[in-house]
Amino acid sequence: MTIPGHQEPNDFPYFLFELISIMRFNQLDRITELEVGRHLRAVKCVTLSEQHLHDHFPLFPVMPGVLMLEALYQASAWLIRASEDFKHSMVTLHETRNIKFQDFVAPGDQLDVFVEIAKHDDEFTQLKVLGTIGGKTAVNGRLILRRLKFWEPLVAKPPSTGA
Repeated sequence: MTIPGHQEPNDFPYFLFELISIMRFNQLDRITELEVGRHLRAVKCVTLSEQHLHDHFPLFPVMPGVLMLEALYQASAWLIRASEDFKHSMVTLHETRNIKFQDFVAPGDQLDVFVEIAKHDDEFTQLKVLGTIGGKTAVNGRLILRRLKFWEPLVAKPPSTGA
C-alpha cells in the first residue's frame, strides 16, 4: 500500500507506525461504580468523531460489535486489577461465551457497561457482562479472563543448599 508523499524504504510498511499512533481504543470514558471483588459499572459515550465510525458504516455509523466486546473486556480487566491490587501484570481475554448482540450503538448513545465476577480461581476469572443503552440490552454474555504475572517464568529459584 502506498500513501501519497510517503516513502517506504526497503518495503517496510512504515505507514503502520502512523496508523498506530492515531488509533485509540480506550473504550471506557468513566468508571462510575466499583465494588472491589464483586462488580464494576462504566460508561462509554459514542461520538461521531471516533475514527472507526467513518468506515463502519458511512451512511449508518454504528459501533462495531468487536469494540463493544472490547469495552466489556476493558471493564472486566479493570475490575480484576482493582480487586487484586494490581498484582498481575497481564489480564488477557481467554474466552467468550454466549455473547449476544441485541441492539446497535450509534453516535450520541451512551453504552452503560456492567461486569460482575461469577467465578474466580488461581488463574482464571469468569465474569457476567452486560452493555445497555437507556436500560435496553445492547450486548451481554460471559467472559473468561486469564491473569498472568509476566515476570514469574523468568525468575530463577535459588539453588538449595545441602547444608
